[in-house]
Amino acid sequence: MNDPIMVDRYWVGFFLVFSCLVGTLDASAGDSDPIYRTCVGQCEKSGCVGQRCFSHCNFSSDGVSIDGPWYKQEPLYLQWKQWDCQSDCRYYCMLDREKEREALGHGPVKYHGKWPFKRVYGIQEPVSVAFSALNLAMHFHGWLSFFILLYYKLPLKQDKKAYYEYASLWHIYGFLSLNSWFWSAVFHSRDVDLTEKLDYSSAVAFLGYSLIMSILRSFNVRDEAARVMVAAPLLAFLTTHILFINFYKLDYGWNMQVCVVMAVAQLLLWAIWAGVTGHPSRWKLWVVVIGGGLAMLLEIYDFPPYEGYVDAHALWHATTIPLTYIWWSFIRDDAEFRTSNLLKKDK
Repeated sequence: MNDPIMVDRYWVGFFLVFSCLVGTLDASAGDSDPIYRTCVGQCEKSGCVGQRCFSHCNFSSDGVSIDGPWYKQEPLYLQWKQWDCQSDCRYYCMLDREKEREALGHGPVKYHGKWPFKRVYGIQEPVSVAFSALNLAMHFHGWLSFFILLYYKLPLKQDKKAYYEYASLWHIYGFLSLNSWFWSAVFHSRDVDLTEKLDYSSAVAFLGYSLIMSILRSFNVRDEAARVMVAAPLLAFLTTHILFINFYKLDYGWNMQVCVVMAVAQLLLWAIWAGVTGHPSRWKLWVVVIGGGLAMLLEIYDFPPYEGYVDAHALWHATTIPLTYIWWSFIRDDAEFRTSNLLKKDK
């Protein structure tokens, strides 16, 4: 609705591609169902779905009391989650309608562009949130181990800087990966306009930067001026695109095209580089590239959530966890490989 450089970004980038295309359409079979629509309409007037009644239906969607004192307003955590009257009416009407459809032998359908997920402690897609959090943790572990390797295990220059020419660029990559998976977890926790834009924007930034890294590393661009020349036009485009989807129009089709082009470009670069390089850890690059490509099948073969919790997108998030570990392992190997070569030249 789904993390970089060498292999990881290639694969995670390819993955994020689909995170970018996750644009949800607002007209689905479920919300077009007359029975569902009638249920929602009645609930918004009465505040009840069957025997379940919602006290916050006495409040407007912005959490302001309609006919009660201030102390009866929505709790802060519900205001933040934006579980207002309409949200709960839609959710419980959806659950009831799905039970009726199941009794008639019909399969699940989408409502407002999303499969019928079951909440857990107010979290909209708990499994995707959990896997996004694990991806976040895996990237943090990968970046931290990379940092420790550079500054505590490998030799340093006299000015205490690392020999590895791409060290600072990988640190930026680590930050963007953490930011992307954080907002992925938030977005899957609650899909609203703000969290959607933050998720999409962070994914585009991560994917775009990963493309830049794939160019710099595969072509071994080490000169600072050359790096600026490569990055400047791409950064300008990324900035313009992010501003466009946030402040002008969130065009899902256009955003998808942008993400696909950047992902395919990375895929080609990493595939070609892995084929021609003599890097001792190139097999890890191939594992991430091939594994990422196979995992994408989960995004192509979309299926409803099992028991209301695990769908294809959640499983895709799960596959990125081991691939992320391998990717950061490759980055560490590359740092050791380049540092070793540079030290040999100095001698």
